[in-house]
Amino acid sequence: MAVAELYTKYNSVWISDPDEVWQSAEITKDYKSGSDVLFLQLEDGTELEYPVDPVKTLLPPLRNPDILVGENDLTALSYLHEPAVMHNLKVRFVDSKLIYTYCGIILVAINPYKEIPIYGDAIIRAYSGQNMGDMDPHIFAVSEEAYKQMARKNRNQSIIVSGESGAGKTVSARYAMRYFATVSKSTSKACVEDKVLASNPITEAIGNAKTTRNDNSSRFGKYTEISFDNRYRIIGANMRTYLLEKSRVVFQAENERNYHIFYQLCASADRPEFKHLKLDAAENFNYVNLGGNSVIDGVDDRADFTETQKTFLLLGLNEDFQMDIFKVLAGVLHLGNVEIRAVGDEKSSVKHNDTHLKVLSQLLEIKPEDMAHGLCHRKIATTSDTVIKPMTRFQAINARDALAKHIYAHLFSCIVDNINQALQFSGKKHTFIGVLDIYGFETFDVNSFEQFCINYANEKLQQQFNLHVFKLEQDEYMKEDIPWALIEFNDNQPCIDLIEAKMGILQLLDEECLLPQGTEENWLQKLVNNYENKNPLFEKPRMLSKAFIILHFADKVQYECEGFLEKNRDTLYEELINVLKKSKLHLLANFFQENEPSTGNLKAHIKVRPARPGFKSFNKQHRTTVGSKFRDSLHLLMETLNATTPHYVRCIKPNDSKLPFEYDSKRVVQQLRACGVLETIRISAQSYPSRWTYFEFFSRYRILMSEQELAISDKKQICKEVLKHLIQDPNQYQFGKTKIFFRAGQVAYLEKLRADKLRTASVTIQKNLRCWIQRKKFLEMKRAAIIIQQYVRGQRTIRHVLNAMALKQAWAAIIIQKHWRRVLVCRLYQLILVATITIQSHARGWRARSQYKKMLKDQKALVIQKHVRAWLVRRRYQSIRRFVLNIQLSFRVKQLHKKLDEQSKENKGLLERLTHLSTIHSADVSKYQKLDEEFQKTVTQRKIIEEQVKKSKGQTEQTLSEFRKQTLSLQAQNQKLEKQHQEQTQEMKGKMDEITQKHLGDLEREERQRRKLENNFQSQKENYESQIQALIDEVKHLQKERIQLQDQVQEECLVNEGLRKDMAELANEALVIPKLRGDIATLEMKSQDLEMCLQKQRKEMREKVEEITKQLLGGLEGEELLKRLSPEDMEQLNEDGELWLAYEGLKRATRVMETHIQSQKESYEKEIDELSLRIDQLCEETTSLHQKSQAENSTNENVRQELTRLANENLVIPEFKLQILELQKQKQDIESQLKGQVVEMKEKMEEVTDQLQGNLEEEGVKRRLLETQKANCAKENVELLSKVRKLESENHLLLNRTQTDSADTSRMQQDASQLTVENWDLVERLEQKENQIRKLQSQIKSLTKTIGKGNQTNGKVSPVVKKEYLGMLECKSEDEEKLIKNLVLDLKPRGVVVNMIPVLPANILFMCVRYADEINDAEMLKSLMNSLLGGIKKVTKNHSEDFEMLSFWLSNSVHFLNCLKQYSGEEEFMKHNTPQQNNQCLRNFDLSEYRQILSDLAIHIYQQLIQVMEDDLQPMIVPGMLEHESLQGISSMKPTGLRKRSSSYREEISKYTISSILQQLSYYFTTMCQHGMDTDLSKQSVKQLFFLIGAITLNNLFLRKDMCSCRKGMQIRCNISYLEEWLKEKNMQSSNAKETLEPLSQAAWLLQVNKTTDDDAKEICERCSSLSAVQIIKILNSYTPIDDFEKRLAPSFVRKVQSQLNSRGDGSTLIIDAKYHFQVTFPFTPSPQALEAIQIPSSFKLNFLTRI
Repeated sequence: MAVAELYTKYNSVWISDPDEVWQSAEITKDYKSGSDVLFLQLEDGTELEYPVDPVKTLLPPLRNPDILVGENDLTALSYLHEPAVMHNLKVRFVDSKLIYTYCGIILVAINPYKEIPIYGDAIIRAYSGQNMGDMDPHIFAVSEEAYKQMARKNRNQSIIVSGESGAGKTVSARYAMRYFATVSKSTSKACVEDKVLASNPITEAIGNAKTTRNDNSSRFGKYTEISFDNRYRIIGANMRTYLLEKSRVVFQAENERNYHIFYQLCASADRPEFKHLKLDAAENFNYVNLGGNSVIDGVDDRADFTETQKTFLLLGLNEDFQMDIFKVLAGVLHLGNVEIRAVGDEKSSVKHNDTHLKVLSQLLEIKPEDMAHGLCHRKIATTSDTVIKPMTRFQAINARDALAKHIYAHLFSCIVDNINQALQFSGKKHTFIGVLDIYGFETFDVNSFEQFCINYANEKLQQQFNLHVFKLEQDEYMKEDIPWALIEFNDNQPCIDLIEAKMGILQLLDEECLLPQGTEENWLQKLVNNYENKNPLFEKPRMLSKAFIILHFADKVQYECEGFLEKNRDTLYEELINVLKKSKLHLLANFFQENEPSTGNLKAHIKVRPARPGFKSFNKQHRTTVGSKFRDSLHLLMETLNATTPHYVRCIKPNDSKLPFEYDSKRVVQQLRACGVLETIRISAQSYPSRWTYFEFFSRYRILMSEQELAISDKKQICKEVLKHLIQDPNQYQFGKTKIFFRAGQVAYLEKLRADKLRTASVTIQKNLRCWIQRKKFLEMKRAAIIIQQYVRGQRTIRHVLNAMALKQAWAAIIIQKHWRRVLVCRLYQLILVATITIQSHARGWRARSQYKKMLKDQKALVIQKHVRAWLVRRRYQSIRRFVLNIQLSFRVKQLHKKLDEQSKENKGLLERLTHLSTIHSADVSKYQKLDEEFQKTVTQRKIIEEQVKKSKGQTEQTLSEFRKQTLSLQAQNQKLEKQHQEQTQEMKGKMDEITQKHLGDLEREERQRRKLENNFQSQKENYESQIQALIDEVKHLQKERIQLQDQVQEECLVNEGLRKDMAELANEALVIPKLRGDIATLEMKSQDLEMCLQKQRKEMREKVEEITKQLLGGLEGEELLKRLSPEDMEQLNEDGELWLAYEGLKRATRVMETHIQSQKESYEKEIDELSLRIDQLCEETTSLHQKSQAENSTNENVRQELTRLANENLVIPEFKLQILELQKQKQDIESQLKGQVVEMKEKMEEVTDQLQGNLEEEGVKRRLLETQKANCAKENVELLSKVRKLESENHLLLNRTQTDSADTSRMQQDASQLTVENWDLVERLEQKENQIRKLQSQIKSLTKTIGKGNQTNGKVSPVVKKEYLGMLECKSEDEEKLIKNLVLDLKPRGVVVNMIPVLPANILFMCVRYADEINDAEMLKSLMNSLLGGIKKVTKNHSEDFEMLSFWLSNSVHFLNCLKQYSGEEEFMKHNTPQQNNQCLRNFDLSEYRQILSDLAIHIYQQLIQVMEDDLQPMIVPGMLEHESLQGISSMKPTGLRKRSSSYREEISKYTISSILQQLSYYFTTMCQHGMDTDLSKQSVKQLFFLIGAITLNNLFLRKDMCSCRKGMQIRCNISYLEEWLKEKNMQSSNAKETLEPLSQAAWLLQVNKTTDDDAKEICERCSSLSAVQIIKILNSYTPIDDFEKRLAPSFVRKVQSQLNSRGDGSTLIIDAKYHFQVTFPFTPSPQALEAIQIPSSFKLNFLTRI
């Protein structure tokens, strides 16, 4: 649509105004295209005809709808232009008291000139973790966005804070740094965050001063890099400074001050440590009294100086360094008071006795005469010599001021360098966030070199800003696939080139400074020659001759040339420098060394080459100009910023008078134009400034959609279809992937259509409602008229018709009717009576016959059931008996099999060992063969061989003698072995005889072989002797037969080789024999172990048999029988039919069962005896086998001894190897025979096991039949209860027992609880699929219970005395660790059946404590309590984030604490105890100290539990309480600008709802109830959670202006009602949780209530008692209407409420501390649980505890 079509009646426009810049006016007549006049009406009612150019059609800018006024983001406005921005900022700042506003990527911050409570730690926590568009605009939101992008993208960030003096730049930068220090706390002890923040007071003291615009104006630029590690925690920082205003040291304008540090030092002059500085009041020093006023209202310079000293110490700058700084500062003050006198016209001098000169010399540790000479003289360097020339008084004063400026500048740089050193870090910097606090664009009446540098820096920053904004726009279009065209923006590169390019202003200035005779006039003439009429950005003013004008991006600025060269040179005479170099004050002397000091941490790698070389200066360190330094540092800054992601904060000064919340439109628009905000708006307006998601558009403009369009399922397609017919021009919008892009004005047009539709709908609704009301009134009047007419007409008719005759006839007719009706009714009654009697007679006869037949059937059924049940019981008992025996046998056989398998494994290991030894032997043989080859190399070893032969001969004789002796002993041992073998194998004579015969045959064969070996050995011996004799003869004839020497040597070599082989073999065998002996020893040890295992097995089998026998024979003892009785089992005795028949049948069945039990017991005893005999036989067989193995071992030992005797002989060992193998074969044969016997036994036991399994299956079927019968009996018992009451005479024994006294009743209840616990144990065992023995034991127990109940009912069982428990558990000291491990450390709340007694662990632990107290064991009690407390601490620490574990142990800890109180013996805790509980009180020890420790531990667990619940619940609160629409259809989306709520809303619905919160609360409450938590403690927990819900919801409401609407108040009120219903449902009304929601409830009411009149203001002040005045005003200021039909809150009404609230005095805190925790109390609640009735489930694995 055409833009002119929007200029219709009732719309508003903006027109220019000389006072307010822009003024609003309403269109009174539709504008027609081509008209030259626009008819308007101002807000004061003035009519105006606004002229319009019909050709260009330059219409005034349209005003946004009221619904869009006051938005958080200026880009959300439909019309983007200067007046819309101005008005939106004014409404937010003046009416809503909001100082922050987004403008795309810029945060606009307006200085309120007043302390506002929006910077506390609670606010920081509220913004931490939030997305930038979720909360109201804030410096913390920008800081969080920078921190989050750094963490997500690992990219460095920058926050650029700019603005003019007094706009609040320093404060904003300080808050940003404070945010980073708070949210990124480091774990080191260095307190890096505190140091980073401490740098601010120091830099403000030495770099800030009072100006006419600001009391704390930064007179330098600062860029602070805050460094983070890889965990994004602060590890250090670095600061760079730019362009310190040095001229302020020596000159201040009126009502301005010097730097703060001078006044702080003067205010502290009377302190003792500063006496030597000779300071006085600031008014007495020339350098600090030029402004005329040295005091700032509300500032205490003395207190600030103390704070500055503290920050010096915090940064590690010691007191000596501080004192040096203070000396230099005091010296600067005294230097300003040094009086310089004129001596003629060309000279000047300083008095030698000048007081300030002496003090200056003392402080700076220089010679006063040198300083006096340096101040009045200068050195001039010529080509051949240097000349000392005096200076005039004016030149000397300038030199003095230059010296003061240089000293202060160097001191400033030194302090900054020391701060950077204190903030250095050792590790590697991962990322950083830079905070740039730099001056904004400045234009004054007189602008000099400082303003030129400042505006040059702002030109560079603006260029970087424009490029970044353009790039973001381009990225947004590409992301959404929107075709984009190049957007035109004001590129200020020409202006930058004018300043810094080659032959630019700065270069020409530097060249002029290098000339000795350079002047401002020459420099200006060069500028005019180069740029006038050539560069459009440069102008020459008409009036002033020494000035020039530059057209900056923000405005025209006229610069005065005077002082440019001097300030750029920044010269200091060499004479003064030499004086200061000689200073003994090292801090001052270091300032003027050859190395140029750095400002901050400026890198030196940026170099700018001059246009042409200048002359060589003697003062090298001062030839660099200020402009070139600033240009280099600015280039470095831009490089840093370009390498980071920038975030922009533009600070605005609302007025020059520093009045709070006063808005000067002229000053604000001037700053907006200068800081780039309007440029951002202009760039956005050229494209598609308004951007809506499809879901937001659908929610907002659903009212404009037809039913056909709404029928489409895809909302994205619906939006496309709607826009096609709403906006005809497709160029006015674009469809992206997730958003719809609108051009300027289209959203306002849509809002107009929506408002028209709503207005039409409202008129229609009003019309119909009024019609309905009027019709309702008409119908009521019509009904009233008809009724009146009826009565009037009836009365008239009666008067005409009624007479005496008519009355008589009427009464007669009535009497006749009465009698006739009576006759008819009597006849009808007689018929019904006869029919009823007939039916009753037939029915009663049929019923009597049926009852008789039923009685006959019941009697017959009882007889059948009696015999069948008796037969089933007998059969079941017999099968159980057989099953028990089979289980016992199978268990024993399995144990035997296991032992035999282990022995066979050991034997196999021995065989493997022997084979390994043989392989080692063969390897050793090969080694010895290699060694023998070495003997062939020399013949000189012949003598050694002869000696070895002699030695071998002697050894052979010795071994032969030993061999004979051992052979005799071996024969004797063999005879003994035969005798023992015959004695030990009596039962297996046949088999053992064969083995013995084989063994004897082998022995005889071995004897024969031995004899053969002896004969062979004798013959070999004789041969050796003959050979030796032959060798001796040959040696004797060596001299005679030299010719035959070689032959004899060869023969001797051959003989020696054979001997070497024999010796090698003997040596190998000698090495092998000890290993064989070791193997035999291990075999003996294993055989002994086997014997011990067999004995142990025999003992275990006997104990098992005795245990089972005791279970079978002692199962009917009174105690165990009485335990297992229950009312259900008693009721099972009453079977079908009458009670007396069941009673008689049960007595007969009991007698039969007793006889069978007796017979079964006898048969059990016989079978047990048989089994014991069989076990004895098996043990005897085992012992015989063991003896046999011992005999074999002894035989092997003897053989091995013989082997050792024959080891040194050559041919003996192979024979013994054969013997060993034969013995091993015999041993294997014996083992194979044993294995055969074992296999036969296994087969037999498998047959027995199969039979047992079959019997077990039969018993399972029978058991299921019994269970079904039990269920049927339970149903029939309900009917029998009524019959039992009628047959009291026949069942008097049972009634007397049940009605005796209450003690019996309680005992029966305890028995029932015991049986319940046993049933739970049985269920757990079945579920865990334990072995069949435990199942069988449970069946035996159930059988004995049934028999015992039958005997009890029959009266034949003798009364059993019940065993009374004392409520104690015996726990031994060595079991204490297992108790804590099983009951505390390893216990899982979900894996334990504790439904009967939820705090069962606490009861068990207290019963153990009672036992330690009972036995008066102090050490045991102390150890148990310490272990218990340590275990609870450990389990809660290991599961610090497990809600169920913490809840479980909090419940048990509190219950254990209550038990210690209840049984302490103190009267105040014994009031509600039973007599039994009083008897169970602790007697020997006072545990009050442990009660205190346990109470502290419970408090710690409670705090952990609350923290876990809060952490889980906190993410749900804001989405569920604020963002989710619990009342569908009443909310309406509004445009949010570029700052989209990326986390608060999904495409259609929030992640969490109020139902999520209620479900989480129900989960907490149910779990705490299941764990048995005390009710009061649960109430305190619920109260704490409700306080968290209310606090977080209310805090977000304060910080989110978009949530402060009437409809949102309805949503909150609805959600609160859900929470209140939850409290009522859980019976938690008395927890005071509802009261914690009272502030939130009042805030919701405040959003909904009418807010117009004085009565409304009074009601608000009375009703909102739980809200502070600050909170009420905040809600009222943030109140935002969602539709045009809602009225915007008038500022006057807010002022009325604020005036009435001033008397409250309830503090200035805005945010509620959501971390606040109510004080927890543990009320004493005595337990009614009887300790003696508590039983321990087997799942606890506490079998080592014993009930006392």
